[in-house]
Amino acid sequence: MLKFIRTTVLFFAVLLTAKANASLEIVITEGIDSARPVAILPFTFKGATLPSQRLDEVIAADLMRSGKFSPLASIKFPQRPPSAAQIDYAAWSREGVEAIVIGQVTEVGIDRYTVSFELIDVLKGSNAASRQSLNAGRLTTGGHILDSRETTISGSQFRQYGHRISDIVYEKLTGERGAFLTKIAYVLVNRQLEFPYQLVVADYDGFNEQILLRSKEPLMSPSWSPDGTKLAYVTFEKRQSQIYIQDIYSGRRTMLSSTPGINGAPVWSPDGRRLAMVLSKDGNTEIYIMEVATKALTRVTNHRAIDTEPAWSPDGKELLFTSERGGNPQLYSVNLLTGTTRRLTFEGEMNLAGSYTPDGNSVVMVNRTRGQYHIAKMDRQTRFLQVLTKTNLDESPSVAPNGSMIIYSTMHGNAQVLALVSMDGRFKARLPAVEGQVKSPAWSPFL
Repeated sequence: MLKFIRTTVLFFAVLLTAKANASLEIVITEGIDSARPVAILPFTFKGATLPSQRLDEVIAADLMRSGKFSPLASIKFPQRPPSAAQIDYAAWSREGVEAIVIGQVTEVGIDRYTVSFELIDVLKGSNAASRQSLNAGRLTTGGHILDSRETTISGSQFRQYGHRISDIVYEKLTGERGAFLTKIAYVLVNRQLEFPYQLVVADYDGFNEQILLRSKEPLMSPSWSPDGTKLAYVTFEKRQSQIYIQDIYSGRRTMLSSTPGINGAPVWSPDGRRLAMVLSKDGNTEIYIMEVATKALTRVTNHRAIDTEPAWSPDGKELLFTSERGGNPQLYSVNLLTGTTRRLTFEGEMNLAGSYTPDGNSVVMVNRTRGQYHIAKMDRQTRFLQVLTKTNLDESPSVAPNGSMIIYSTMHGNAQVLALVSMDGRFKARLPAVEGQVKSPAWSPFL
């Protein structure tokens, strides 16, 4: 109940402490030993002006952070071939490597670079190499070139294009779409500053921080629009909770709700036309849906208990929410067409902050068992609940748009930090700020 009360009280005040201008860094804490070995070779360079960012470093870091791949350390490379034609497949097979990324960067003008790369299946390459004698000494493709591309970019686009290559590699090797070109939003606070509260957007890996808003009063609950161009959030700038939408690129802000009492927990519908939110304008804390264009409100829940933390199903037909109507806080769903409400969770002392996975097959939540708050996942068909984390006071889970990872807030030592856990619970990492504390993470949609 303490956790539920804390969640509700956050509609009125936020207790955050953090240093401004604190960049995030990812520290792997568990699970890399079970990942698939790959090799990301340094891209060969032709030209006069070296780019400031190495593509191989970006790609290797991305794949490692996914929890599914273990890039081979460069000191273990058996060779450094300049192209696929020079690869010694037997040597790479002995290192256990499944796939290789090899590429070239060519300077073609002032601040213009042509980047080409190939993704190579080592096993298929070995089989193709063994058939060379049957093809007059020539190495046939044999399907071992899984992907090859070429494009021209500017010097400032190297990190972004590195993430793009990572997405391609991830999808080719797993069959799932990569999410390395996504972003995260979160809240920073430094009480020593005139405007201590900050709403920040950064690349998923913590680079390229952009402060969207500075405020003297608390900010909380950022939520991405489906097209990734806007954030809805709660502010207390006028000494009461209000819901705003802010355009990430223009900075333009629009107030959506400033009714008496609570205005909280905004979350976009999958079609981007509506926002679910929590309001107490009619006396009790209930779930409402607002049409963004007209601000017309529809009340969804009507119960004497506190209903909060709405989340949309991927098809937009249901809302998941937290309610204490059964005694302790648990997760419920409501069908928006019929109004039928049903309880989803029963295991543990309480379950909070639920959201659907992108495929709609599971629900991610905060589960409290024996007084410990951890991130958990429940299969909607079998109702099997799996606890994914072992960290301390875990909260605010947000799922990557490809459903592979969960970012959440937790305690590390005396600091509030962000952390990552894979959907199967095997891979874990921390995203501590260099200084200070961060909270309320929200993972963007595909960009």
